[in-house]
Amino acid sequence: MKLQVPPAVSDVPVAALQADLHASAVEQNGKYLHWDELRHRPGREAISHEDWWALIKFARKRDRKPLPFADAQGAPFTFLMTDSVQRIAHEIDHDASGRIELPEDIGNPSTRDRYIVNSLVEEAFRSSQLEGASTTRPVAKEMIRSKRAPRTLSERMILNNFHAMAWVREHQVASLTPALLCELHAIVTAETLDAADAAGRFRRADEPIHVVDPKDGETVHIPPDAALLPQRMAALCAFANGKTSDEPFVHPVVRAILVHFWLAYDHPFVDGNGRTARVLFYWVMLRQGYWLTEFLSISRVIQKARAQYDNAFLYAESDDNDATYFVINQLRVVRQAIDDLFVYLKRKARDLREVEQSLHRDSDLNHRQLAVLSHVARKPDSRLTIAAHQTSHRVVYQTARADLLDLVKRGFLAQRKVGKKMVFEPVANLQHKLGQGAR
Repeated sequence: MKLQVPPAVSDVPVAALQADLHASAVEQNGKYLHWDELRHRPGREAISHEDWWALIKFARKRDRKPLPFADAQGAPFTFLMTDSVQRIAHEIDHDASGRIELPEDIGNPSTRDRYIVNSLVEEAFRSSQLEGASTTRPVAKEMIRSKRAPRTLSERMILNNFHAMAWVREHQVASLTPALLCELHAIVTAETLDAADAAGRFRRADEPIHVVDPKDGETVHIPPDAALLPQRMAALCAFANGKTSDEPFVHPVVRAILVHFWLAYDHPFVDGNGRTARVLFYWVMLRQGYWLTEFLSISRVIQKARAQYDNAFLYAESDDNDATYFVINQLRVVRQAIDDLFVYLKRKARDLREVEQSLHRDSDLNHRQLAVLSHVARKPDSRLTIAAHQTSHRVVYQTARADLLDLVKRGFLAQRKVGKKMVFEPVANLQHKLGQGAR
């Protein structure tokens, strides 16, 4: 990627200060512009683009806060609590923690596990796709829900990510240590690395890493020397475990984002750094009380705007180690993931209501069975197994088996044997039995 490096800034021209005070704002119309973006904007009448940039840099230098990590040359990273950062962080505080209004299913302990599993599958699939996994979403879901062994490297990457996300959920109250970080990496990369012994350990001096742009092969980042990793990872863990009382104050969501950035910058592992960094973000968010995070898929949002994600890293490193670019990008990703979740939940709640209404309110079907009927009503080609139903709803095998056999007995599903497995499919006249008619 050909990035326009910002021009050097020394003194702010007096004439520029007098010409346009708005030009000296940290953000321009709500946007935290990099020089690569600013130089393409319509110019200002009294000043050049270079002087305009000098004014912006002057304002940012005044307000920036230092961070406890530096680049490969020892220059520290900084960030700013801009208006955009404060506004989006406040919105995430409101929507991802505390007591908020949600559809009944997600707040109900008996049904929320289904949504958690869906989210774990989605994030595992999308995060692996960002790193080159090439299977399809239905195949990935089928593999995880049926608990079959992965058949390809891509499927193994996705399954590893699913296990890592589940592991983080189980360990969310633990303090991060370099040993736990390596354990997480071992889960993410199991059976996917050329050198099997590289899973779960930091890279060595004889394993140089250059991050290249896949489009043109250009080197875009050279991480710190391997000899510095033990010290740097210990510092990263201390920062991840930090409290709101620490100085300088770092908003909890911003802290989680900066941990993501820090690990990706240091690239402490031979491979799997991006996937590990994104899983680590979830860990820090959950540890700090943002419980809704376990229902989100940030990688799904990142995948839709991959260039912006990549540029956020490059902008930060090229502009005096200003991590604000990445912070704002990821805050917007989290905000969008929350919005997507609410849309999804409303649709699922509507689907379940329609099934409940068609079966009459005096039906004695449980919530898991209603979810099955809602799913197969929309996807009549679906195939269900006891293992998949068990995984989706986090129930024991006997409960999953009883649910499906009862639906067979009631005439909603048909069962047949495929190999050694019992497969359940919707009956041909399911729409009629549900009283919904063809859709």
